[in-house]
Amino acid sequence: MMNQTGVEISITVVDADKIGSATSPLSLSKTVAVVSSSDTPKAGDIVAVHALTDSATYNMLELPTGRLAKINPGDLLIGVLGRRRALKGFVGDVPTTVKKGDELQLLNMGGVIGCCTGHHSSLGDAIRLEVIGLVCDEDGNVVNIADSALPTRTVLGESAPIVMIAGTSMNSGKTYAATELIKQATRAGLKVAAAKLSGVACLRDTLNMADHGAVATASFLDCGLPSTVDVDDLAPTAKAIIARLNEVSPDLIVIEMGDGILGGYSVETVFADLELREATAAVVFCASDYVGAWGGIELLRRRGVQVDVISGSVTDSQMGEDYVRTQFNVPAANARREGSALFELVMAKVGAARLMVSV
Repeated sequence: MMNQTGVEISITVVDADKIGSATSPLSLSKTVAVVSSSDTPKAGDIVAVHALTDSATYNMLELPTGRLAKINPGDLLIGVLGRRRALKGFVGDVPTTVKKGDELQLLNMGGVIGCCTGHHSSLGDAIRLEVIGLVCDEDGNVVNIADSALPTRTVLGESAPIVMIAGTSMNSGKTYAATELIKQATRAGLKVAAAKLSGVACLRDTLNMADHGAVATASFLDCGLPSTVDVDDLAPTAKAIIARLNEVSPDLIVIEMGDGILGGYSVETVFADLELREATAAVVFCASDYVGAWGGIELLRRRGVQVDVISGSVTDSQMGEDYVRTQFNVPAANARREGSALFELVMAKVGAARLMVSV
Protein backbone atom coordinates (compact mmCIF):
# COMPACT_ATOMS: atom_id res chain seq x y z
CA MET A 1 0.00 0.00 0.00
CA MET A 2 0.99 3.67 -0.36
CA ASN A 3 1.36 6.10 2.55
CA GLN A 4 0.29 9.76 2.48
CA THR A 5 3.48 10.77 0.63
CA GLY A 6 2.99 8.15 -2.07
CA VAL A 7 5.72 5.81 -0.88
CA GLU A 8 5.13 2.07 -1.04
CA ILE A 9 4.98 0.58 2.46
CA SER A 10 4.45 -2.84 3.97
CA ILE A 11 2.46 -3.32 7.17
CA THR A 12 3.00 -6.31 9.47
CA VAL A 13 0.96 -7.33 12.52
CA VAL A 14 2.88 -8.41 15.65
CA ASP A 15 1.91 -9.55 19.14
CA ALA A 16 3.79 -8.01 22.06
CA ASP A 17 4.72 -9.76 25.27
CA LYS A 18 4.92 -6.54 27.30
CA ILE A 19 3.98 -2.88 26.79
CA GLY A 20 5.85 -0.03 28.49
CA SER A 21 3.95 2.51 30.56
CA ALA A 22 5.33 5.37 28.45
CA THR A 23 2.79 4.31 25.79
CA SER A 24 -0.15 4.62 28.22
CA PRO A 25 -1.73 7.75 26.66
CA LEU A 26 -2.64 5.60 23.65
CA SER A 27 -4.08 2.58 25.52
CA LEU A 28 -2.49 0.17 23.05
CA SER A 29 -3.41 -3.49 22.76
CA LYS A 30 -0.71 -6.14 22.58
CA THR A 31 -1.54 -6.75 18.92
CA VAL A 32 -0.26 -3.87 16.80
CA ALA A 33 0.54 -3.08 13.19
CA VAL A 34 4.08 -1.97 12.37
CA VAL A 35 5.98 -0.51 9.44
CA SER A 36 9.59 -1.52 8.96
CA SER A 37 11.29 1.88 8.96
CA SER A 38 11.17 5.64 9.39
CA ASP A 39 13.57 8.19 7.93
CA THR A 40 12.26 10.89 10.28
CA PRO A 41 11.74 9.32 13.72
CA LYS A 42 10.57 11.63 16.49
CA ALA A 43 10.47 11.53 20.26
CA GLY A 44 7.19 9.85 21.18
CA ASP A 45 7.04 7.48 18.20
CA ILE A 46 5.92 4.00 19.27
CA VAL A 47 8.41 1.25 18.46
CA ALA A 48 8.27 -2.57 18.68
CA VAL A 49 11.49 -4.34 19.62
CA HIS A 50 12.88 -7.70 20.65
CA ALA A 51 14.96 -7.80 23.84
CA LEU A 52 18.39 -9.21 23.00
CA THR A 53 20.06 -9.19 26.41
CA ASP A 54 19.34 -9.29 30.13
CA SER A 55 20.60 -6.95 32.82
CA ALA A 56 21.47 -7.70 36.42
CA THR A 57 20.69 -4.16 37.58
CA TYR A 58 18.06 -2.74 35.20
CA ASN A 59 15.80 -5.45 33.84
CA MET A 60 12.25 -4.44 34.74
CA LEU A 61 9.59 -2.81 32.56
CA GLU A 62 6.81 -0.75 34.09
CA LEU A 63 3.50 -1.73 32.47
CA PRO A 64 0.57 0.68 31.88
CA THR A 65 -0.97 -0.69 35.09
CA GLY A 66 2.09 0.44 37.04
CA ARG A 67 3.16 -3.14 37.73
CA LEU A 68 6.80 -4.08 37.08
CA ALA A 69 7.50 -7.05 34.80
CA LYS A 70 10.82 -8.82 34.25
CA ILE A 71 12.30 -8.36 30.77
CA ASN A 72 13.56 -11.62 29.33
CA PRO A 73 15.75 -12.01 26.24
CA GLY A 74 13.43 -12.71 23.31
CA ASP A 75 10.51 -10.70 24.70
CA LEU A 76 8.72 -8.52 22.16
CA LEU A 77 8.31 -5.13 23.79
CA ILE A 78 6.46 -1.98 22.81
CA GLY A 79 8.02 1.30 23.91
CA VAL A 80 8.51 4.93 22.95
CA LEU A 81 11.43 6.65 21.26
CA GLY A 82 12.84 9.31 23.54
CA ARG A 83 15.79 11.04 25.16
CA ARG A 84 17.25 10.76 28.65
CA ARG A 85 19.90 12.73 30.57
CA ALA A 86 20.06 10.94 33.92
CA LEU A 87 23.04 11.87 36.07
CA LYS A 88 22.57 8.63 38.00
CA GLY A 89 21.08 6.51 35.21
CA PHE A 90 21.21 6.18 31.43
CA VAL A 91 21.86 8.86 28.82
CA GLY A 92 20.48 8.50 25.30
CA ASP A 93 18.94 10.10 22.23
CA VAL A 94 16.39 9.46 19.49
CA PRO A 95 18.12 7.82 16.50
CA THR A 96 18.33 9.77 13.25
CA THR A 97 16.68 6.90 11.35
CA VAL A 98 14.99 3.67 12.44
CA LYS A 99 14.62 0.46 10.44
CA LYS A 100 13.94 -3.19 11.11
CA GLY A 101 17.04 -4.92 12.45
CA ASP A 102 18.58 -1.78 13.99
CA GLU A 103 19.87 -2.05 17.54
CA LEU A 104 18.66 0.38 20.21
CA GLN A 105 18.70 0.31 24.02
CA LEU A 106 16.22 0.59 26.89
CA LEU A 107 16.75 3.96 28.58
CA ASN A 108 14.28 3.70 31.48
CA MET A 109 11.82 1.33 33.10
CA GLY A 110 8.84 3.15 31.55
CA GLY A 111 9.86 1.87 28.14
CA VAL A 112 11.66 4.90 26.72
CA ILE A 113 13.96 3.59 23.98
CA GLY A 114 16.85 5.22 22.11
CA CYS A 115 20.55 5.16 21.35
CA CYS A 116 22.30 4.86 24.71
CA THR A 117 25.43 7.03 24.87
CA GLY A 118 26.43 6.46 28.50
CA HIS A 119 25.38 5.42 31.98
CA HIS A 120 26.19 5.80 35.65
CA SER A 121 29.06 3.63 36.88
CA SER A 122 26.75 1.77 39.27
CA LEU A 123 24.76 0.35 36.36
CA GLY A 124 25.59 -2.34 33.84
CA ASP A 125 25.04 -1.89 30.14
CA ALA A 126 21.53 -0.99 29.00
CA ILE A 127 19.40 -3.85 27.65
CA ARG A 128 20.01 -4.17 23.91
CA LEU A 129 16.95 -4.19 21.67
CA GLU A 130 16.42 -5.20 18.05
CA VAL A 131 13.90 -3.10 16.13
CA ILE A 132 10.92 -5.03 14.72
CA GLY A 133 9.19 -1.91 13.40
CA LEU A 134 7.36 1.26 14.28
CA VAL A 135 3.74 1.00 15.36
CA CYS A 136 1.42 2.51 12.77
CA ASP A 137 -2.23 3.22 12.06
CA GLU A 138 -4.26 1.53 9.31
CA ASP A 139 -2.83 3.95 6.74
CA GLY A 140 0.76 3.15 7.67
CA ASN A 141 1.45 6.38 9.54
CA VAL A 142 3.71 6.00 12.56
CA VAL A 143 1.81 6.43 15.83
CA ASN A 144 3.12 8.93 18.40
CA ILE A 145 2.00 9.52 22.00
CA ALA A 146 1.46 13.18 21.04
CA ASP A 147 -1.47 12.01 18.86
CA SER A 148 -3.70 12.09 21.94
CA ALA A 149 -1.87 14.79 23.88
CA LEU A 150 -3.35 17.42 26.13
CA PRO A 151 -2.85 20.72 24.22
CA THR A 152 -0.36 23.15 25.71
CA ARG A 153 -1.45 26.54 27.07
CA THR A 154 0.19 29.94 26.96
CA VAL A 155 -2.01 31.26 29.79
CA LEU A 156 -2.70 29.46 33.06
CA GLY A 157 -5.55 31.56 34.45
CA GLU A 158 -6.87 31.09 37.97
CA SER A 159 -5.40 28.23 39.94
CA ALA A 160 -5.45 26.63 43.35
CA PRO A 161 -2.30 27.42 45.35
CA ILE A 162 0.71 25.54 43.99
CA VAL A 163 3.47 23.99 46.08
CA MET A 164 6.51 23.50 43.84
CA ILE A 165 9.07 20.87 44.85
CA ALA A 166 12.47 20.97 43.16
CA GLY A 167 15.88 19.58 43.97
CA THR A 168 19.54 19.22 43.17
CA SER A 169 19.16 16.00 41.13
CA MET A 170 17.37 12.68 40.99
CA ASN A 171 17.30 10.82 44.32
CA SER A 172 17.46 14.01 46.39
CA GLY A 173 14.16 13.36 48.21
CA LYS A 174 11.65 15.23 46.03
CA THR A 175 9.09 12.45 45.60
CA TYR A 176 9.13 11.61 49.30
CA ALA A 177 8.56 15.26 50.19
CA ALA A 178 5.74 15.51 47.63
CA THR A 179 3.92 12.40 48.79
CA GLU A 180 4.29 13.30 52.44
CA LEU A 181 2.80 16.74 51.80
CA ILE A 182 -0.07 15.13 49.88
CA LYS A 183 -0.70 12.73 52.76
CA GLN A 184 -0.59 15.41 55.44
CA ALA A 185 -2.81 17.78 53.45
CA THR A 186 -5.34 15.03 52.76
CA ARG A 187 -5.46 14.08 56.44
CA ALA A 188 -6.04 17.75 57.23
CA GLY A 189 -9.17 17.65 55.07
CA LEU A 190 -7.78 19.33 51.95
CA LYS A 191 -8.53 18.17 48.43
CA VAL A 192 -5.14 17.73 46.77
CA ALA A 193 -4.15 17.30 43.12
CA ALA A 194 -0.58 16.52 42.08
CA ALA A 195 1.69 16.32 39.07
CA LYS A 196 5.20 15.61 37.88
CA LEU A 197 6.28 18.30 35.43
CA SER A 198 9.73 17.16 34.29
CA GLY A 199 11.87 14.05 33.93
CA VAL A 200 11.49 10.88 31.88
CA ALA A 201 8.19 9.02 31.41
CA CYS A 202 7.24 6.60 34.18
CA LEU A 203 3.98 6.21 36.11
CA ARG A 204 5.58 5.27 39.42
CA ASP A 205 5.68 8.76 40.92
CA THR A 206 2.15 9.83 39.95
CA LEU A 207 0.77 6.49 41.14
CA ASN A 208 2.60 7.07 44.42
CA MET A 209 0.96 10.50 44.65
CA ALA A 210 -2.47 8.93 44.15
CA ASP A 211 -1.69 6.29 46.78
CA HIS A 212 -1.06 9.10 49.28
CA GLY A 213 -4.38 10.82 48.64
CA ALA A 214 -4.14 12.92 45.48
CA VAL A 215 -7.60 13.02 43.88
CA ALA A 216 -6.15 13.78 40.44
CA THR A 217 -2.68 13.37 38.96
CA ALA A 218 -1.00 14.26 35.67
CA SER A 219 2.45 14.51 34.11
CA PHE A 220 4.28 15.70 31.01
CA LEU A 221 3.44 12.30 29.50
CA ASP A 222 -0.17 13.53 29.22
CA CYS A 223 1.14 16.26 26.92
CA GLY A 224 2.80 13.75 24.59
CA LEU A 225 6.34 14.02 25.95
CA PRO A 226 8.35 10.83 26.67
CA SER A 227 10.76 13.10 28.54
CA THR A 228 11.35 16.81 28.95
CA VAL A 229 14.92 16.67 27.62
CA ASP A 230 15.68 19.61 25.33
CA VAL A 231 12.16 21.07 25.50
CA ASP A 232 12.69 24.73 24.59
CA ASP A 233 10.03 26.00 27.00
CA LEU A 234 8.32 23.69 29.46
CA ALA A 235 6.00 26.41 30.80
CA PRO A 236 3.17 25.83 28.25
CA THR A 237 3.20 22.12 29.15
CA ALA A 238 3.18 22.97 32.85
CA LYS A 239 0.21 25.30 32.40
CA ALA A 240 -1.75 22.65 30.51
CA ILE A 241 -1.13 20.10 33.27
CA ILE A 242 -1.99 22.52 36.07
CA ALA A 243 -5.14 23.65 34.26
CA ARG A 244 -6.22 20.02 33.93
CA LEU A 245 -5.71 19.51 37.68
CA ASN A 246 -7.74 22.63 38.44
CA GLU A 247 -10.73 20.98 36.76
CA VAL A 248 -11.30 18.96 39.96
CA SER A 249 -11.36 22.19 42.05
CA PRO A 250 -8.55 21.20 44.43
CA ASP A 251 -7.63 23.14 47.54
CA LEU A 252 -3.93 22.58 46.84
CA ILE A 253 -1.75 21.44 43.93
CA VAL A 254 1.55 19.70 44.71
CA ILE A 255 4.06 19.72 41.85
CA GLU A 256 7.28 17.72 41.64
CA MET A 257 9.95 18.88 39.23
CA GLY A 258 11.80 15.70 38.25
CA ASP A 259 15.61 15.64 38.10
CA GLY A 260 17.41 18.84 39.17
CA ILE A 261 17.21 22.57 38.59
CA LEU A 262 20.37 22.20 36.49
CA GLY A 263 20.70 19.59 33.75
CA GLY A 264 18.96 18.76 30.52
CA TYR A 265 15.30 18.52 31.57
CA SER A 266 14.24 22.17 31.02
CA VAL A 267 13.30 22.72 34.69
CA GLU A 268 14.67 26.25 34.57
CA THR A 269 12.07 27.30 31.98
CA VAL A 270 9.24 26.66 34.46
CA PHE A 271 10.82 28.90 37.08
CA ALA A 272 11.48 31.55 34.41
CA ASP A 273 7.76 31.93 33.67
CA LEU A 274 6.27 34.89 35.55
CA GLU A 275 2.70 33.56 35.62
CA LEU A 276 3.81 30.22 37.08
CA ARG A 277 5.97 31.97 39.67
CA GLU A 278 3.04 34.12 40.74
CA ALA A 279 0.78 31.05 41.05
CA THR A 280 3.33 29.26 43.24
CA ALA A 281 2.54 29.75 46.91
CA ALA A 282 5.53 27.82 48.30
CA VAL A 283 8.80 26.36 47.01
CA VAL A 284 10.34 23.32 48.71
CA PHE A 285 13.91 22.52 47.71
CA CYS A 286 15.44 19.09 48.33
CA ALA A 287 19.19 18.59 48.58
CA SER A 288 21.62 15.89 49.64
CA ASP A 289 24.19 18.10 51.38
CA TYR A 290 24.95 21.62 52.55
CA VAL A 291 26.55 22.75 49.30
CA GLY A 292 23.55 21.51 47.33
CA ALA A 293 21.14 23.31 49.68
CA TRP A 294 23.11 26.54 49.46
CA GLY A 295 23.45 26.22 45.69
CA GLY A 296 19.71 25.69 45.22
CA ILE A 297 18.83 28.68 47.40
CA GLU A 298 21.33 30.92 45.62
CA LEU A 299 20.62 29.78 42.07
CA LEU A 300 16.85 30.15 42.46
CA ARG A 301 17.33 33.52 44.18
CA ARG A 302 19.23 34.76 41.12
CA ARG A 303 16.22 33.72 39.03
CA GLY A 304 13.83 35.65 41.25
CA VAL A 305 12.56 32.61 43.18
CA GLN A 306 12.60 32.33 46.96
CA VAL A 307 13.11 28.91 48.53
CA ASP A 308 10.66 28.65 51.43
CA VAL A 309 11.62 25.28 52.94
CA ILE A 310 14.62 22.96 52.62
CA SER A 311 14.00 19.22 52.76
CA GLY A 312 15.60 16.09 51.33
CA SER A 313 18.42 13.95 52.68
CA VAL A 314 20.38 16.97 53.95
CA THR A 315 17.73 17.07 56.70
CA ASP A 316 17.95 13.36 57.56
CA SER A 317 19.85 14.31 60.70
CA GLN A 318 18.95 17.01 63.19
CA MET A 319 22.41 18.50 62.65
CA GLY A 320 21.58 19.06 58.99
CA GLU A 321 18.30 20.76 59.78
CA ASP A 322 19.92 23.01 62.38
CA TYR A 323 22.75 23.98 60.02
CA VAL A 324 20.36 24.96 57.24
CA ARG A 325 18.27 27.05 59.61
CA THR A 326 21.17 28.86 61.26
CA GLN A 327 23.57 29.25 58.34
CA PHE A 328 21.15 29.80 55.45
CA ASN A 329 18.26 31.35 57.42
CA VAL A 330 15.74 29.09 55.66
CA PRO A 331 13.25 26.79 57.46
CA ALA A 332 14.03 23.08 57.17
CA ALA A 333 12.07 19.88 57.85
CA ASN A 334 12.61 16.23 57.10
CA ALA A 335 9.77 14.51 55.25
CA ARG A 336 10.53 11.08 56.71
CA ARG A 337 10.84 12.02 60.38
CA GLU A 338 8.57 15.01 60.70
CA GLY A 339 6.09 15.21 57.84
CA SER A 340 3.67 17.22 59.95
CA ALA A 341 6.33 19.90 60.55
CA LEU A 342 7.07 20.07 56.83
CA PHE A 343 3.36 20.43 56.13
CA GLU A 344 2.96 23.20 58.70
CA LEU A 345 5.87 25.18 57.26
CA VAL A 346 4.50 24.86 53.75
CA MET A 347 0.93 25.76 54.73
CA ALA A 348 2.18 28.83 56.57
CA LYS A 349 3.61 30.03 53.25
CA VAL A 350 0.45 29.04 51.38
CA GLY A 351 -1.67 30.99 53.84
CA ALA A 352 0.57 34.04 53.54
CA ALA A 353 0.39 33.86 49.76
CA ARG A 354 -3.41 33.73 49.87
CA LEU A 355 -3.50 36.81 52.07
CA MET A 356 -1.24 38.70 49.65
CA VAL A 357 -3.52 37.80 46.71
CA SER A 358 -6.67 38.89 48.55
CA VAL A 359 -5.24 42.26 49.63
